[in-house]
Amino acid sequence: MTLQAMVNEAASLHPERKAVWFDECNGRPPASYTYATVVKLAVELTAFLRKHCGHRGKCEIGLYCYPGVNLPSWILGILQVPAAYSPVDPDTPPILTTYFMKKCNLQYILVENDKINKFKMSHEGWFYHNSSIIEHLGLTLFQISWSNADKSSQLDNVKSKYEPFKAIGNLQPDNTVCPDQLEVKTSKVGYMDVGQKYSLAYVLHTSGTTGIPKIVRVPHKCIVPNIQHLKSIFDITKDDMLFLASPLTFDPSVVELFTALTSGASLLIVPNTIKMMPVKLSAALFHQHHVTVLQTTPTLLRRFGAHIIKSTVLSSNTSLRVLALGGEAFPVLNLLKSWKHKENKTSIFNLYGITEVSSWATCYKIPEEVFSADFRSDFPVPLGSPLLGTAVEVRDASGSAVVEGEGQIFIGGEERICFLDDEITVPLGTMRETGDFVRVQDTKMVFLGRKDNQIKRHGKRFNIEYLQQSVLGLLEDSTEISKDSVFLFSGGDSLKALRFYEEIEILVGRAVPGLLEVILSCSIEEVYTHIRKTLFPSEDQLMTCDNTIKRKLSEDSGEESCGKYVKLKSERYFEVASGLISFIAVSRGNRLFSMNSSKSFMQPNDMVQIGTELRQLPSFLHFLSPNARKSQEQEYEMEKSRSLAVIDKANITDTSATQPNYAECNPGTMARLTLCIRWKSNTRRCVDASPLVVIPFTDEVSASVYVGSHSHTVQAIDLDLGEIKWERNLGDRIESSACVSKCGNFIVVGCYDGLIYVLGSSDGKIHWTFVTEDAVKSSAVVDPSTGIVYVGSHDQHVYALDIYKKTCMWKIHCEGGAVFSSPCLSFSPHHLYVATLGGLLLAVNPATGNKTWKSSLGKPLFSSPHCNEKYVYVGCVDGNLYCFTHSGEKVWQFSTNGPVFSSPCISSLTKQEIFFGSHDCFIYCCNMEGNLLWKFEATSSVYGTPFVFQIDDLKNKILLAAVSTDGKVWILNAKSGTAEGVDKLPGEIFSSPVVWGTKLVVGCRNDYVYCLDLYATGKKNS
Repeated sequence: MTLQAMVNEAASLHPERKAVWFDECNGRPPASYTYATVVKLAVELTAFLRKHCGHRGKCEIGLYCYPGVNLPSWILGILQVPAAYSPVDPDTPPILTTYFMKKCNLQYILVENDKINKFKMSHEGWFYHNSSIIEHLGLTLFQISWSNADKSSQLDNVKSKYEPFKAIGNLQPDNTVCPDQLEVKTSKVGYMDVGQKYSLAYVLHTSGTTGIPKIVRVPHKCIVPNIQHLKSIFDITKDDMLFLASPLTFDPSVVELFTALTSGASLLIVPNTIKMMPVKLSAALFHQHHVTVLQTTPTLLRRFGAHIIKSTVLSSNTSLRVLALGGEAFPVLNLLKSWKHKENKTSIFNLYGITEVSSWATCYKIPEEVFSADFRSDFPVPLGSPLLGTAVEVRDASGSAVVEGEGQIFIGGEERICFLDDEITVPLGTMRETGDFVRVQDTKMVFLGRKDNQIKRHGKRFNIEYLQQSVLGLLEDSTEISKDSVFLFSGGDSLKALRFYEEIEILVGRAVPGLLEVILSCSIEEVYTHIRKTLFPSEDQLMTCDNTIKRKLSEDSGEESCGKYVKLKSERYFEVASGLISFIAVSRGNRLFSMNSSKSFMQPNDMVQIGTELRQLPSFLHFLSPNARKSQEQEYEMEKSRSLAVIDKANITDTSATQPNYAECNPGTMARLTLCIRWKSNTRRCVDASPLVVIPFTDEVSASVYVGSHSHTVQAIDLDLGEIKWERNLGDRIESSACVSKCGNFIVVGCYDGLIYVLGSSDGKIHWTFVTEDAVKSSAVVDPSTGIVYVGSHDQHVYALDIYKKTCMWKIHCEGGAVFSSPCLSFSPHHLYVATLGGLLLAVNPATGNKTWKSSLGKPLFSSPHCNEKYVYVGCVDGNLYCFTHSGEKVWQFSTNGPVFSSPCISSLTKQEIFFGSHDCFIYCCNMEGNLLWKFEATSSVYGTPFVFQIDDLKNKILLAAVSTDGKVWILNAKSGTAEGVDKLPGEIFSSPVVWGTKLVVGCRNDYVYCLDLYATGKKNS
């Protein structure tokens, strides 16, 4: 029996029933196909593939797509070739997807038509391909011909990334697990052969969390018993609606797909972005589509939040019949009881399994009496009984079976066999080591944890559960943190990450190099693995900082790391539109950049930072077109007539206190300006990136705001009207702030998927992507004389990119520490300044990439450096603002009482002042000698970078816009530090404000970008 045979049988019984629904949750009716349509489209794809794919024996076809209404037809069409389908996630880092495709030696891959550019750009230059299109099915077939030399080098690159410690010896045997190490127990003579004709159903890869990702080839004989048994346990009928909760690369997705499609039931699919939006997702699942069966991880369930779980998912009148939780440790029973309404009838199951024996191995139904008020709260939830065809054994360290007591689980079965990596034959009855430990009591297995989940340090037991509890102590709103949770996406922020980092180093009694970067980017389990590998290196060779911090560096030559000119890729060129666009671009911290089509009025020899700042309105209105100038001059009066004042509700009195050397101000100071919302734009996830505002010198194009968010999208928004001009979905979250190219035709933005995207500024179309080896949170900076773009990455490199020639001019390794902040460009001297999370401030020659000098500050630098004619400034989490000469000598340091994540703001409007914020809740102003001029006490920590500006109605006043993390937007007098205005947004703010004219733009963690109008409310001070 095969999966496709089971689907075709169900389709013959229920041809007119709906097989699949796809709901984009955008207010439009969902798309749907009947079983007859799904089979018809699958037959067409099968015929197409048989015509174009030369398959003899074992055939595997890649599928590069997002889930949609066509997905069942695509998978069924591949299976009927017959071939195994190999899902490739467009959001997975290109280095891993390329490794997967090459390791599988995929000869063919189907690419969703609207993902073709992303596919080509993510894997540009790594293979040669020909393509055939099947238009009405929305797919293009690529035939791949791998270069042998390229294949081996890329496989080595992934091995170096995922096996960071191989070069310096293996870990101690007691602290490592090799799940792919076979434990063979042959009950009968015989083998299963991977080459057996038409035997394979699908090919996946493991995550690589604990080592090199493993390729797993799954035969129909292995997965079909899973589907059959779970259909029976869950009592699936044609009337059920199941939700595709899992990614296609996670093998439970196979269970979700085929449990529905082999039963005549319906399958609901939503876009991946909707899965990150609890309110929309719960409405789609339980109000619009009445899902009856939900198989998911505890993490996805928790993402709904306690309120939605109680009121909708597990309410008294929920549509949900079956909730099956697996893939992670089962939730604490007390927590589950608190979520479940006493009248709720949903059956809840605990599933356990490993990808190496796809998909589930055991199942346990939680008895109803467990949820009664008087049932004991410490009831341990067992893993349950083996599923059909599955053998489960518990063994002690000597390999003997455990009847009572603790031991490790081994999973297998006569035909429950998958092929790992290069395995060709596997003995029938093979048992796979899981690395998971259980306690056996009264024939029931209770999960204890992973083999490598606990270590001792200074007599203290230190395990992953300890890390989870530490995180809970830092995240006030969390009820539980799973090992797969990512710190920053579970309520954490940079400050809490720093506290977590310090707590761990105190506990283990030593520095853990690279730890902060791992906390900021990885799951709790990966944090734990990093600590364990640092504490327990090989006995033969101690780890050095370099090979602990960055796995990939062992591949690089010393010359390259020292700034050798490296030309990486330059296969195709694109023409820039004739003539430069004249514009002004404004970004955080008063970084202004302008280009005039005939002559730049910002000559490089006048610049000591990225575009020496132009004085804001009204002093350069003559650069604008007449209509644009008139619009700016008249705007203030129009705003006053259409705006409603939003006054600070506090009792406001002038309470500024004058000190001998500085003024200390607080939020009670009299407000002079009113702020009100002009527009807001919904990005659907947190906006931590800071906006880029671009103002063209033409009447034909309106000013634009460019900003990205955690929803994976970049929006271009009309500055005046708040209308979205375009929206582009990228591969992952976006925290990087955009920068504009020299010509004005493009914006450049980094992404968590490791790519640097070059997008058309007018339409958002992707013109080029450059691949780094880790997340890009750094914001790019452009050289206005050459057009070269400089940007950092969490892969610990800084790159110089020629976006017109699609070439990397050079890259340098920053000697340990991810580059989180933005580089700063100085023209006299010609330096590029780079700050790292390893605590280094580097000066680099922008032309060659050679390092000029470096200074170690000992603590992470999240702050972006900023410079003027004389000095370079940077904030540090040790609470100091540091000042250096351009030759690298430390001039002074100014101390605050909290970490400094804010970048220093320097403005030509206030030539002698430096502004920055601190987590001690103060906004500071000091002079070029490091003396405090004033400080203002906000109502919460200050993460963002302040912005200096002037508006017409208060011509004698230079103002400072700043934000605090509690959502307050402050307008201060830049000379005195007194409050001129304040407003509060309904969410935390980690973005930095940007002001143009009387408009202030800033991102907020309530998913919106806001534009606030500023106008005077009283008589201005003399």
